[in-house]
Amino acid sequence: MIDPTKIAIEPRSFASYESAVINGGGQVSKIGPDVGALIWTDYARPQALVQLLRENPQLTWVQLPFAGVDAFFEALTFPVRFTSAKGSYREPVAEHALALSLALARALPERVRAKAWGRKFAFSLYDSNILILGGGGITEELLILLAPFRANITVVRSREGHLAGATRTVGFSELDEALPAADLVILAAALTEQTKHLFNAARFSMMKSTAYLVNVARGPIVHTDDLIVALNNGEISGAALDVTDPEPLPEGHALWAAKNILITPHTADTNEMVERMFSIRVVENVGAYLGQGPWVGTVDPVLGY
Repeated sequence: MIDPTKIAIEPRSFASYESAVINGGGQVSKIGPDVGALIWTDYARPQALVQLLRENPQLTWVQLPFAGVDAFFEALTFPVRFTSAKGSYREPVAEHALALSLALARALPERVRAKAWGRKFAFSLYDSNILILGGGGITEELLILLAPFRANITVVRSREGHLAGATRTVGFSELDEALPAADLVILAAALTEQTKHLFNAARFSMMKSTAYLVNVARGPIVHTDDLIVALNNGEISGAALDVTDPEPLPEGHALWAAKNILITPHTADTNEMVERMFSIRVVENVGAYLGQGPWVGTVDPVLGY
């Protein structure tokens, strides 16, 4: 018989997550037939989660560790309520997206390597045209950060509904129409079949030669080889990536040497940030599991986020 207060943390537990379970009203327990809920803490081992779900059909709720759930597509086929951390890390990721955007606009990738005075160049975000792919929490936060720049912001998202702070909100079918006007394109969407390699040679050719690309979403949204060609041939002016495909990006990979590239090692949110913010999500959803509040970050297995 399932004990409704028992919640397992697998495969690795953290003191902060254990405290979060307790603060939410539950008790931490080892996985077993009387445990109906699971906090999963490892993004890199999706098959281990699949195996655990096979062995524990009594599980009714699984909390996943990150906003993106693309690694867990097989697990999402199980008849279990899944919640993710979507929205939890919105503030630091949006902050990082803005930092990367400003770095490109002020030619910092070029200047940090410079050994001579060089050209005088800068691009201003003020009154610019910005396109953001994705309409989740990161984009909502980014719209707040971008508000002082008076930018004309187009948000491209899969769901209907206008986002506060955006000049206009359009569907994916209108991406190609909106892309040629963008001075800056920021990728903040989930990785799905619809978004994989969405930014490829064809779309780079639609962009202004003066435009910049920032990716704080998932590496495979961008076709890496096509990006290298677009940068080296001057089809776009530069790119800043916190995520790559492959990831980690191997030493000696051609992307490191591409023109006007800035790469950060998936540090928009650090482990310390993740642990603190994920603990808040655990408290919220343990409460929901115990019938004491609404679910936060419920995953739609069909949409993949």
